[in-house]
Amino acid sequence: MNSNAASAGPSVQKRPSRQINVVLRSQDAAAPAMQTLEDSEPASGGAAKAHAPGDPYLEIQKELEPMVGMENVKSLVYEIYALLHVSKLRLDAGLAGGSHVYHMIFKGNPGTGKTTIARIVARLFQKMGVLAKGHLIEVERADLVGEYIGHTAQKTRDLVKKALGGVLFVDEAYSLARGGEKDFGKEAIDTLVKAMEDHKNQFVLILAGYPLEIDHFLMTNPGLPSRFPIQIEFPDYTVDQLIQISELMARDREYALMPQSLFKLRQHLMQERGESMFSFSNARYVRNVIERAIRFQAVRLLEHYPSGSPGKQELMTIRPEDLRWTNKAT
Repeated sequence: MNSNAASAGPSVQKRPSRQINVVLRSQDAAAPAMQTLEDSEPASGGAAKAHAPGDPYLEIQKELEPMVGMENVKSLVYEIYALLHVSKLRLDAGLAGGSHVYHMIFKGNPGTGKTTIARIVARLFQKMGVLAKGHLIEVERADLVGEYIGHTAQKTRDLVKKALGGVLFVDEAYSLARGGEKDFGKEAIDTLVKAMEDHKNQFVLILAGYPLEIDHFLMTNPGLPSRFPIQIEFPDYTVDQLIQISELMARDREYALMPQSLFKLRQHLMQERGESMFSFSNARYVRNVIERAIRFQAVRLLEHYPSGSPGKQELMTIRPEDLRWTNKAT
């Protein structure tokens, strides 16, 4: 994915009252600490709900709870689960289950968790019987737009066909409207809109991209906003949250950052956030930093212990000198 701005969430255009607008992370510096499976609050945000063994939400909950700074999205996913569960109970009681539309807009910069949440939502819909397969087809403009008249419509229909029973996730969806009326991107948009009608309830369409560009994209077609009743904003991670993510990434690989390493990383992230307004990629940037540090740690250990083992603790430790932002030592 492309790089992104580390700015606070932009203003959002007024939307119909049917839409669900959610902010996933607090912009406050005192962001919530990283959740774990043992000590996190329930995703519903209220009293813990006892889920029976085999409840499809249990597996989804295990995926959501360890995520850093995702309290509101956890609540939203739980709301969707509750709606689907109660709809089944209503049908069993002879009541109308209701017809709901689940197409979504994900607004956020790269590295803020949009694709990860899309995969989780797809699995939830599959487990609750909304989607037959629950798979995710991730595409971008180049996958949808063809080279001549009629080519785009066929490419788009083919991808929709692959997504039936699952989720079609269109990243940087606003790029489809960049070329104006004569651009083939408009043909892709029209084909997607038609597919939403022709294959109603057979797949979920999620359009994702930068907040301002997505808002502009929705305004290019007056009929688009009402087709996406769930719109979610994914603000950038705070520096505190990025530090938590870096520790979690290291721990998952059985590494640990020294306090001095964390201090160096924090200083760098603060500087990077300030200087790289349109090139900061949130969690993806941190992942690249950690993976680079692991490589430099391996080189350092090989040079310092050419003929012996440095010991388990040293093998796990990421020192400040291992953290480098380029291929040169810093």
